[in-house]
Amino acid sequence: MKTHLLTMTAGAALMASLATAEEVRVYNWSDYIDEELLTKFEEETGIDLIYDVFDSNELLETKMLAGGSGYDVVVPTGTFLQRQIQAGAFQKLDMSKLANSGNMWDVIEKRTAQYDPGNEYSINYMWGTTGIGVNTGKVAEVLGADAPIGSLDLVFNPENMEKLSSCGVHFLDAPTEMIPAALAYAGLDPDRKDDEALAAAEEVLMAVRPYIQKFHSSEYINALANGDICVAFGWSGDILQARDRAAEAENGVEVAYNAPAEGALMWFDQMAIPVDAPNPEGAHTFLNFIMDAQNMAAASNYVYYANGNAASKEFLVEDVIGDTAIYPDEATLEKLYTVTPFPPREQRSLTRMWTKVKSGT
Repeated sequence: MKTHLLTMTAGAALMASLATAEEVRVYNWSDYIDEELLTKFEEETGIDLIYDVFDSNELLETKMLAGGSGYDVVVPTGTFLQRQIQAGAFQKLDMSKLANSGNMWDVIEKRTAQYDPGNEYSINYMWGTTGIGVNTGKVAEVLGADAPIGSLDLVFNPENMEKLSSCGVHFLDAPTEMIPAALAYAGLDPDRKDDEALAAAEEVLMAVRPYIQKFHSSEYINALANGDICVAFGWSGDILQARDRAAEAENGVEVAYNAPAEGALMWFDQMAIPVDAPNPEGAHTFLNFIMDAQNMAAASNYVYYANGNAASKEFLVEDVIGDTAIYPDEATLEKLYTVTPFPPREQRSLTRMWTKVKSGT
């Protein structure tokens, strides 16, 4: 099994030309699979697996829309998937080659159909919420025992953030995640994309910008687990990974995750096959392998994310299936919201605004 952590360069076209029927190239999020599954896939299929990782949808989208990525399977988040489908970046799945498709969860498929009508181009890999991770001890020291750790007020109230800056706060470097949260805090529809809404979100974010130590979409996992920061606004599974790493290290750090009471974004990471995949046959083999109930459960048990595979539930460990931070109860599910992609004009406005927020100017 070959695991490469690399950034594709001009050699992408060469890599694509070298791909053979005995090789499948997968591009997935970092820290997002049990590597034993990668070895198992190779042993069961005889296919050589090349597995690379990324840590932002924007990086993946750049490769996809440029064409010739050289990958057979990629894993965009739902909103990015929708835009990439419209751009012709993916090919429809051949369901006759996906015998395990009956394992998928209809509740999740109904939601992912918003991005991929009929679920013709993708399967759900993992899903979850975007919310607040805290080092409970440090936050209590700074804000007191009644700190609003389950509310957006923790991270968007400047008075709270000024105090929390003493122990470190990280935000996702993901405008399509952070803008809806800022809108929800402002009492607006999280899916609004007009100039007035973006201005309102910018006001919320700029008010706390001086107190944000870093914008990054993966570093907060170890930073939270090691006690280097006390708050992270991030993805549920990442924060739960931080919680478990801290527990394993027995370093005295206690991490908790909460979906904000005001509502939380529900996201979906979807596995799809690029239209110019060098080995679409092998890609279907990989997707079918992932859709096996026990394989999908092994992935969730490792990364502590919920998945869209109903048949996998019986194989999930209690720490996963029984944790409402991973598999929310019905009341929480009702408060979760989804968002749609930004149209091109609004996307340009979003990009300019996010650059301004990150720079703090």
